[in-house]
Amino acid sequence: MFVASLLTNPETPVLEPALIESLRSAWGGGDAVWLMPDVAAEFGLASVPDNLDSVWADLQELKVDVLVHPSTGRKKRLLLADMDSTMIQQECIDELADYAGVGVQVAGITARAMNGEIEFEGALRERVGLLKGLDQAVLESVLVERITYMSGGKTLLATMKASGGYAALVSGGFTAFTGPVAEHLGFDEHRSNQFVITGGVLTGDVIPPIFGKEAKVEALDDLTAKLGLTDDEVLAVGDGANDLGMLTRAGMGVALHAKPSVQAQADFRVNHGDLTALLFLQGYSAEEFVS
Repeated sequence: MFVASLLTNPETPVLEPALIESLRSAWGGGDAVWLMPDVAAEFGLASVPDNLDSVWADLQELKVDVLVHPSTGRKKRLLLADMDSTMIQQECIDELADYAGVGVQVAGITARAMNGEIEFEGALRERVGLLKGLDQAVLESVLVERITYMSGGKTLLATMKASGGYAALVSGGFTAFTGPVAEHLGFDEHRSNQFVITGGVLTGDVIPPIFGKEAKVEALDDLTAKLGLTDDEVLAVGDGANDLGMLTRAGMGVALHAKPSVQAQADFRVNHGDLTALLFLQGYSAEEFVS
């Protein structure tokens, strides 16, 4: 059995009962269950509809996400989350580069790396090299002045952890940011890269090894072994090509507002919902959310 989940942005709710009933009728689905009025609903299905892709494309025009997924084992016990453009709304290294006067150059490299056009490790070293000489104090300035959180993040973590879940922030970014972000949102741990800093300035180097795509998969392996879990009990979320390894391994790998190449390879695509969409996909109703 399967579940069809329909989601939209809680800040601009556009999910109408008529749409749910029309789709449920066309697909021969079970009774609709509303998880949050005008924002999230679901119904059961016996099989994956043949026209799912075309319906998905049509509903994107209405700013509605539709996902069809197995009805069993929905609630996950381990959350693995990317940071940049996933748990926060920015790419930290791009913000640092803006301070350093190389913003456009670094942002271009970031975009290509996140879309899988160039290899992540080399792209990271190149971008960090362009930050050589940047004052360490800028790290704190960017954190305080420019970093904003993706809507729904605290609720996602609090709700999953209240159900016995464990949360790890796994980022190709840097500990100067993952540490404070993890603490603010309630992650149990964080893993990322570290700048080499000498005399209060960035040297343009990264402490090896680079924490990238393979390291995120290794984190999945390490944490599932430590917690006694299977891959099916993992929820992973990210937006870039360096997240694909963990997204394709996890029982529920969600490409959230992701790059085109990532969406093309992910089973779960959420383009309009916020981070609470990950709770709706697990079958939580808004009444069950923990603040």
